[in-house]
Amino acid sequence: MKQKPSKNLRRTKVVFLLDVDNTLLDNDRVIADLGKYLQREVGPERARCYWTIFERLRSRLGYADYLGALQRYRNEYPHDLGLLAVSRFLINYPFANRLFPHALDVIERVRQWGPAVLLSDGDVVFQPRKVDRSGLSEAFDGHVLIYVHKERELVDVEARYPADRYVMVDDKLRILAAIKRTWGRRVTTVFVRQGHYAKDSRTLASQPPADLSIEHLGDLLNCQLKEFKPSPAERARRIR
Repeated sequence: MKQKPSKNLRRTKVVFLLDVDNTLLDNDRVIADLGKYLQREVGPERARCYWTIFERLRSRLGYADYLGALQRYRNEYPHDLGLLAVSRFLINYPFANRLFPHALDVIERVRQWGPAVLLSDGDVVFQPRKVDRSGLSEAFDGHVLIYVHKERELVDVEARYPADRYVMVDDKLRILAAIKRTWGRRVTTVFVRQGHYAKDSRTLASQPPADLSIEHLGDLLNCQLKEFKPSPAERARRIR
């Protein structure tokens, strides 16, 4: 899904790219709420069945597809009317309440320095719904890119938002490392240590460090533009 591509292809000095799940929005809390709702509506055994289907589908697709898993759950339990309630729960979830503190302030801040683009991956229904209902689409003035694997779509990102350099803010070191391999010194990677991926010790040990590391998204409000410039002599800087 690609919304509002840049009509003015004039090259800018810097473009800020920000992830959604566990970067701008606390997706771990969304999943926890969904888990509790599933337990209540369909019971523990069928809730486990849903998550088994969900993980199997994520392994095949490479991204989280909550509604797709629900449809496959329906094939297993075609007469379970609880899934209708779960569907409504997902579609109408109050995502705006799950934005991390200062998320909107951070977007406003980086937009003072250059174009800001929401860059995410996910399905073509639930992920855009999440972006809209959270208020993020409006905060980014419609500059939203959602791919299956965003780290493989950098050519398209660059075509839509050409820049001398980029700043990528994400909670997944694997994604940041892949983007760094492609763009090299043209990108400054910012690792936000939020969410379960950012705290997985095996993942942290298996990936190279990002250029900058912050504990909370709101820490970016303490940054100046010069801190995002490439610095070959200084890696894995931590901002507080």
